[in-house]
Amino acid sequence: MSTPNGFPQHSRVCLTRSAEGGAVQDLQAKKAGKAAKKEAGGEGAPPKIGTPISETLKLLPEELKANMKIKSITPRPPRKPRLERAASLDEKSWRKWRRFRTSQESLTDPNETSSSNGSLQEASPSPPSRGRASPCNPCCQQDSLHSSPDALEAGPVGKSRGGASDLGKRASEISSAFGGLLRGKGFAGGKPRLSQIMPARPLPPMELNVASHSLRTANRIDSDCLDYRHYSQHKFGRVSSSLSDSKLQGNGMLYDNCSTDSMKSTFSVLTPIRAKDVRSRSYLEGSLLASGALMGAEELSRYFPDRNIGIFVATWNMQGQKELPVNLDDFLLPTDPDFAQDMYVIGVQEGCPDRREWEIRLQETLGPHYVLLHSAAHGVLYMSVFIRRDLIWFCSEVEYATVTTRIVSQIKTKGALGICFTFFGTSFLFITSHFTSGDSKVNERKLDYNKTIQALTLPKNVPDTNPYRSSSSDVTTRFDEVFWFGDFNFRLNKDRETVDSILNQNPDTDVSKLLVYDQLTSEMSRGSIFKGFQEADIHFRPSYKFDIGKDSYDTTSKQRTPSYTDRVVFRSRYKDDIQAVKYSSCPVIKTSDHRPVFALFRVKLRPGRDNIPLAAGQFDRDLYLIGIRRRTTRELQKRLEQKDQRSSSICSIS
Repeated sequence: MSTPNGFPQHSRVCLTRSAEGGAVQDLQAKKAGKAAKKEAGGEGAPPKIGTPISETLKLLPEELKANMKIKSITPRPPRKPRLERAASLDEKSWRKWRRFRTSQESLTDPNETSSSNGSLQEASPSPPSRGRASPCNPCCQQDSLHSSPDALEAGPVGKSRGGASDLGKRASEISSAFGGLLRGKGFAGGKPRLSQIMPARPLPPMELNVASHSLRTANRIDSDCLDYRHYSQHKFGRVSSSLSDSKLQGNGMLYDNCSTDSMKSTFSVLTPIRAKDVRSRSYLEGSLLASGALMGAEELSRYFPDRNIGIFVATWNMQGQKELPVNLDDFLLPTDPDFAQDMYVIGVQEGCPDRREWEIRLQETLGPHYVLLHSAAHGVLYMSVFIRRDLIWFCSEVEYATVTTRIVSQIKTKGALGICFTFFGTSFLFITSHFTSGDSKVNERKLDYNKTIQALTLPKNVPDTNPYRSSSSDVTTRFDEVFWFGDFNFRLNKDRETVDSILNQNPDTDVSKLLVYDQLTSEMSRGSIFKGFQEADIHFRPSYKFDIGKDSYDTTSKQRTPSYTDRVVFRSRYKDDIQAVKYSSCPVIKTSDHRPVFALFRVKLRPGRDNIPLAAGQFDRDLYLIGIRRRTTRELQKRLEQKDQRSSSICSIS
C-alpha cells in the first residue's frame, strides 16, 4: 500500500527538523528527477518505488560506473585518544554526585518516568520545528530499523550533480541520521519519556515503627555468641544483656531513616537521651527510683535484666614458688561454663616474691575485656579484683583492711586481707585468710577467725546499705554479700592409709566418705566458726598435699594426710541471693603442693543511689597495657611458630 506521495506505508521515516531530514528529502527529489530523465530518453524503465533494498544496492555500483568515476573510499584509522588532565578527587566526587542527582531527578519526576517494556512507544510528539520536519507517530521506533530504500538510492544518484566529496558528505549525513535513529536520538530535542509504572494491586499499609531488628546498632552481642541468651537462660538462668540496649526502639521514637549508618552516626550504640531528662536529672543526690540515676533501677535493668551477676572466686597457696605456671587458662577460664564471668577475685597465700608479675599474668590471661579494679597485699597474702570494662562505672570506691594473726613471725604469712566496695546498690566483702596450720590446731584456727571478724575495720567511707542489720563486732554482718576464701588449714581426722584407700576406691568424684572426717564441715555444723556461712557441695579430690610437679600426694617421710585445706564459703544478708554454680579445683597446675580451688557464683543485685563515693572508672592502666602487650606478643610468636612448622616440614622416603 502506497501513500499519496508515492512512498510505501511500511517505509515511512519520521525525521526531525535536523539536517538529516532535509538531506534525505533532497536525495529523494534528485532521485525522482533522474527517473523522469531516464523515461524521456528511453534508457529503460526506472526501478519501482517498492523495490527491495537489496536489489537497489546491487544497482548502485553499475550506476556509479555509468555516470562518473569515483575514487575508492579507504577507511581511516581511528583517531588517537585525546589526552586529558586527570580529574582530582573533588571533581570525581562532584561528577558522581551529579550523576546520582540527575538519576534521582529522573526517577522522581512523574513526567520522565516510564515502564521498561514500552520505552519509546508512548512518547509524546516533539514540539513544532522551524524547518522541515516529518510528523512522529508511535511506529517510528519500528520503522526506523526498516527505512525506505529511496533514501539509500538518493545518495549515489545525487552525486552526479555534485562531486565525489559532496557524495561523501551526503552519505555521512545519511549514516549519521540512521545512527541517530538507532540510538534513540532522532527525536526532536528531548529525551525519550517513559511511562509511569503502576502497581497491579494496592500496596500493603506501612507499619508505624519502621525500625528493623536487623538494622539495630545497639545490639552489641558478637555474631559468634548469638545463642548466648538461650544458652544462659537454660543452664544458668541469667542472660548477660549488659552489652545490649533494649530501649532504642521501645520509647515511642520514630526515625526518618533507619539505615545502619544513620543510626550509628546519630545515636551510636547508646540510648538516646532527651534534653528535658538531662535538665531534670539531679547530680548531687541520687534517688533509688530516679530514671536518670547512674546506679538506679533503670540502668541496672539495662545491663542486668535478671539482676544477677556472675562472680569467679579462687584461692591458691603458691608455697612461695618463684616459678609461675606457663598457662593460667585452665584456672581462670574453665571450659564449663562456656562463658566468662563478670567479676574475678583471686586470693593467694604464700604468694610468689614478684607480686607485680603475678598480676600481669592474670591480666594477660583475662585479656582486654577486664581491668584490675583493685589489688592489695598483706605480707605474702595477695588479692586481686578484676571486673569487666563496661561495669567499672558502677563501682564505688574500693577499700581494704588487714589483720595479722601471727605476730611472732617477721614475715606476715598468717592473717587476713579484706577488700570491700559497692556495686550498684549491693555491697560486697571479699576476705582471703591463712589460718594456723597443724592437724590438731582446730582451736587456734577458730581464734584466727574470731580475730578477723572483729579486727577488720570495714567499711570506712562507703556507707552501709543496711545499717539496721549490722553488728560492730562482726564485719561480715555489715555487707550484703560476703565471700571468704583461703587456706583455712582444716584437715581430715583420719590416718593416711584410710584416706588413701577411700581415694583409691572412688578415684573420680565420690568423696562423701572423706567429708565425714573433715574438721571444717564438723565445726560449721556446730556453729563454732563461719556463722551464717555456706559452702557448695564438694566433688573434687583433696587439694593438699601434693608432690610438686606430680599428681601423687605427699611421699616424703612425713606422709601428711590429704586434706581439704583450701576452701570457699559465702554468706548473704538476704536468702537465696547467692547461688553456687560450680565448685572445683584445678589439677593441671602443679607448681605448688596445693591445687588451686575456685567457685562460680550467681549473685543478685539491687539498685543503688548516686550519692555514694564512686570509683569514677579508675583502674590500673599500666598493668592493663603491659598485660595486653604481652598477650599480643605471645599470640604473634605462636603464629610465627606455626608458620615455621608448616614451612619446614620434611618429607621422608622409605
